[in-house]
Amino acid sequence: MQQNQSGITSHTEFLLLGFHGLGEFRRLLFLPFSLMFVLAFVGNAALIITIKTGSSLHSPMYVLICINACVDLTLLITFVPKMLLSFLFDWNGITLLGCLIQMFFVHFVGSFQSTLLLGMALDRYVAICIPLRYNDYIHMSTFFKFSAVVILRNMSLVLLVIVLASRLSYCSLNVIDDCFCQHMALVSLACGDITKNSIIGLLGVFCVTVFDAGLIVISYIKIFSDVFKTHSGKSQEKALHTCGTHLIVTGVSFTFTMTSFLAYRFKNSLPPNIHNLISIMYLLFPSTLHPIIYGIRTKAIREQMLKLFQCTTIGPISIKVLSID
Repeated sequence: MQQNQSGITSHTEFLLLGFHGLGEFRRLLFLPFSLMFVLAFVGNAALIITIKTGSSLHSPMYVLICINACVDLTLLITFVPKMLLSFLFDWNGITLLGCLIQMFFVHFVGSFQSTLLLGMALDRYVAICIPLRYNDYIHMSTFFKFSAVVILRNMSLVLLVIVLASRLSYCSLNVIDDCFCQHMALVSLACGDITKNSIIGLLGVFCVTVFDAGLIVISYIKIFSDVFKTHSGKSQEKALHTCGTHLIVTGVSFTFTMTSFLAYRFKNSLPPNIHNLISIMYLLFPSTLHPIIYGIRTKAIREQMLKLFQCTTIGPISIKVLSID
């Protein structure tokens, strides 16, 4: 506890008590979430190694998939280990500074999930609708410009949210009804006016998630319109296969994200345990799903993975046989 300039005592220590209504059964959550964490970690790491080692996978589309896997790994590390330790050992405490740092990384890194999906959608739009101009529009210079604009947009909005949250006095409860630090989960404990924080938070959601999702939908509408007008047979099936998987990931991610964010604005709209589950899944589920969508369902990546697997299994055996002979 500490006093601010107004003489109000403000909490500097908090407890992350998501799913506290489950009581002793809360420990059992360690099993499913740790399994998802391991699957997501191994899957994304394998995806990064596969794309990095495959010389044929260094085109912009696969580079975006690799960056997406890096984002997923970073996002997992920022909150899942702390959450799992909280489930297993009841290590629920976190300082205000630690909460703000975790909040920054969760929102900043998480904001790139929708942005990378937008980049993939634009890449597919150019490749399918104007293939003859693909090399003119999609190259490293365009990629770096796109990245610079995205980083500036996402960081400025997230930093504004963090700075405003750090200036509040938390003089009521110090129990955060969530498994990690989110913006509204923290500022809802403040004893002052949080209207500005709520507005800026919503602005960030709409400027990043809603804006990106809107452009993704427009891109795929144009893609499908062009494909069904000018292509037939296998070309249509290929476009539906490629774009359909991207739309599934986008739809699931967007639904979880918006449900979690809007639930804080409409209190009692969801039971606490359901809200906690959605808050975790909007970050963890896409990270677990991406290696399946982009690894197993993408032929070039799948073939490179099989080559690596054969090298790591058959290679050592061959060396051993030669040494015996």
